[in-house]
Amino acid sequence: MTGWFPGPMAGFDLETTSPDPETARIVTAALVVWNGAGITKQMTWLANPGIEIPAEAAAIHGITTEDAIERGADRAKVAYEVSAELVSVLLQGAPLVIYNAPYDLTVLDRETRRYGVEPFGGVFEGCTGRVIDPFVLDKYLDPYRRGKRTLTAACEHYGVKLDGAHDAAADAIAAMRCAWKIGAASTTLAALSTTALHDLQVKAKADQAASFQDYLCKQGKTEVIDGSWPIKTWTAATA
Repeated sequence: MTGWFPGPMAGFDLETTSPDPETARIVTAALVVWNGAGITKQMTWLANPGIEIPAEAAAIHGITTEDAIERGADRAKVAYEVSAELVSVLLQGAPLVIYNAPYDLTVLDRETRRYGVEPFGGVFEGCTGRVIDPFVLDKYLDPYRRGKRTLTAACEHYGVKLDGAHDAAADAIAAMRCAWKIGAASTTLAALSTTALHDLQVKAKADQAASFQDYLCKQGKTEVIDGSWPIKTWTAATA
């Protein structure tokens, strides 16, 4: 079989301090590489984010402020190492599988900018990297399915084992399993090159955002939906 479906691929996930990617700080990160037959590399990081980890965030991923201070590495060092490892994977031609990529990759981009590291967004654009986002692809294949679209919900829908929700490594592996299931469910998607699949997701995400924006407008709501993918655009105003 041609295309991305046979592998290799690499799963990536972050656990952070906030649901807002513009202000969130990295707490844990994981990168898991799969060569088509098995896992060949797994890297994890624990950072001291330099700010208080809110109780609601700690309740999700299990890392408290005290844990991060005691065991976490320097936040700038973590941001640099994570960025460098992702770029290394992309330069080797393996796509990054990230569930809801605009969140994780935007957090990483903002963190690198925050600490004076070469911005991940710029490096990403320069290395012709490709991303597979099961969140976008699931909605593309089945736009009208009711219910949540979280990673946990996607795992339940596709019959994927999730070894430990909100553990970065477990979530990264589960995202790859969901991507594989989506490829198995759609021979059309499975046969695409990583470039063609990436481009499809750019359009699909924009279309999904526009549809939701239209729905909100009809409800009289003014919230603006960002359809950029896989990284939200950075501007001086954002900073």
